[in-house]
Amino acid sequence: MELFRRLLQYSKPYWWRIVISLVATLGVSGLNGAIAFLIKPVLEKMFVQKDLKIFLFLPLGVIGIYLVKGVCRFTADYFIATAGQLAIQDIREGFYRKNMTLSMRFFNNNPTGALMARVLSDVSVMQEGVANIVTGLLRDGFSVIGLLGVIFYRNWQLALVSLVVIPLTVFPARKIGKRIKRLSSESLGMIGDISRILQETFSGIKVVKAFGLEGREVEKFVNCNKEFYRITRKTIKYGALSSPIMEVISSLGIASVIWFGGSMVMKGKMTSADIISFMAAMVMLYNPIKGLIGTYNAIQRSFGAAERVFEILDEEPDIKDGPDSMAMGRAQGILDFDRVSFCYNEEMVLKDVSLSVRKGEVVAFVGPSGGGKTTLVSLIPRFYDVTSGSVLIDGIDIRKLKLKSLMEQIAMVDQETFLFNDTIANNIRYGKPDATLEEVYAAAQAAFAHDFITEMPAGYETCIGDRGVRLSGGQRQRICIARAILKDAPVLILDEATSALDTESEQMVQKALKNLMANRTTLVIAHRLSTIFHADKIIVIDRGEIVQSGAHAELLEQGGLYKKLYEMQFA
Repeated sequence: MELFRRLLQYSKPYWWRIVISLVATLGVSGLNGAIAFLIKPVLEKMFVQKDLKIFLFLPLGVIGIYLVKGVCRFTADYFIATAGQLAIQDIREGFYRKNMTLSMRFFNNNPTGALMARVLSDVSVMQEGVANIVTGLLRDGFSVIGLLGVIFYRNWQLALVSLVVIPLTVFPARKIGKRIKRLSSESLGMIGDISRILQETFSGIKVVKAFGLEGREVEKFVNCNKEFYRITRKTIKYGALSSPIMEVISSLGIASVIWFGGSMVMKGKMTSADIISFMAAMVMLYNPIKGLIGTYNAIQRSFGAAERVFEILDEEPDIKDGPDSMAMGRAQGILDFDRVSFCYNEEMVLKDVSLSVRKGEVVAFVGPSGGGKTTLVSLIPRFYDVTSGSVLIDGIDIRKLKLKSLMEQIAMVDQETFLFNDTIANNIRYGKPDATLEEVYAAAQAAFAHDFITEMPAGYETCIGDRGVRLSGGQRQRICIARAILKDAPVLILDEATSALDTESEQMVQKALKNLMANRTTLVIAHRLSTIFHADKIIVIDRGEIVQSGAHAELLEQGGLYKKLYEMQFA
């Protein structure tokens, strides 16, 4: 009932569509009852009273009734389907919006393909349930009520006999419905696995082909697809079982009515028209009951999907604005790490780190892979929150700032150059959507990207493909640097920002970065020590702790891990 209530909640804004569909549904149900009720008087006029006029008007009457019924059915189906589609559209948008508020930890724990499947497949299955609530439950429900009135009006004793079998349908319907719900959830999970495989192989197709493992990836997909079929086959089996079971149980009622009704006709207690009218109404009654069971199964499928969707919608973000969070103007760029510790899935990544960074200072972080450099810097934009301690900007705990305000203070160039399937100009202005073309040109020139951009077929309006596939690694990196330059934030984070550049490009970009770093607080993560000799301070991190700190020359004199790393690179 909770799932049912939440589904209906999304339909509230479109109540007028539902009302129109409901009125049309009542028309369909009323006409079903009218047809059953009119059978007796029509038969009596035709065969008992020998009324010839009925032969003239009956065909026109039948056409008229079914024409009105068709219009009502179309109206009901159209308006409830559009209401359902709009409600599902809201759910899909809400799902996507909620995902955008969730923390990096959530995305680390949930594969991209699985999340995509929930947005597409799960929500589409929910749509079927929303539409069936009215078209199925209400239309068939009202038809059942109308036809029950007819058969009780005709003969209440026979009506009770015919209805004895209906409770027998409840148990198998519930049993089948529960299994369909469980299997629906499992099949949607398998769609998530299929989506994950597709997303991974298409994104990493270069790696797949480089290692010649197309066959292995195909086999993985085929096995997953077979498992999906196995679960779907069971869902089809249980869905197909409900109708025959209902028909067998209904046959008991029909047989009972034939036996008792035939006896009453032979005894003169009922006329032939009475029994024919009753039998017609009863047969018409079993159809909407069978339809209700089919609707119940469809709703159970949608509930299986709804549980998976609402599971994400109910997810609480780890990182969010506090009740008293505040905005700040342009920061000076003073950073402080005060006894910061951080655990990831019970693994201690950072241990009691304390560090101060002055305004305009260039601080580089070096150390072995997995030492905690990227994690430490990721705490500044609150990709993760500290387990203990605090990170401060201009003396304010970043957890007291609004997330939007905090992100306005930070520009970032990551080692994973991510570009969107859009024009070069739009990729550069991603951090500043209202930037003019002149500002975009200036940022590209500062990143030494302007020349190669202007040589492309459409210049700045060139579409660069998925993840910037049409650009070289060095070109992609310079576009990302131009994006950070354009944002013009007081705090700059460079995570292996020159890792994809050749020697000539690296020299140009280092010059651009040197100008960019002026009057900005810059944090640089680097494995290539040659890129950070100029840093005001170099922090050496190993196993989550700061083991050395100082300028390049000072650290070489100290010896220790920094000197070891230096000698390894410049031997």
